[in-house]
Amino acid sequence: VQLVESGGGLVQPGGSLRLSCAASGLITRFNAMGWYRQAPGGQRELVAAITGGINTVYADSVKGRFTISGGNAQNTVFLQMNSLKPEDTAVYYCNAQLDLLNYWGQGTQVTVSS
Repeated sequence: VQLVESGGGLVQPGGSLRLSCAASGLITRFNAMGWYRQAPGGQRELVAAITGGINTVYADSVKGRFTISGGNAQNTVFLQMNSLKPEDTAVYYCNAQLDLLNYWGQGTQVTVSS
């Protein structure tokens, strides 16, 4: 199973980015998909997750600004990030869970700076 992210980049504060993650090599549906991030010197933290393509959870720091979608039978997941702040700067990782197994993407850099 491979997860491939895209959509990271450099954006000014207040701007928007949309991250995408597509899975390959699996013919069944993941239990959950989500996004984590890790800032320099920090720990990897949950940003948002979605189960059943419907139920979502967000970190308090991104509520109202980020929206997760997908997590359906196509095994794709998206993260729309609006009103970005410098503190959102991090490497963002796609995550997918199937039973007791966790899969990770290679990460995509998001930098918010003027």
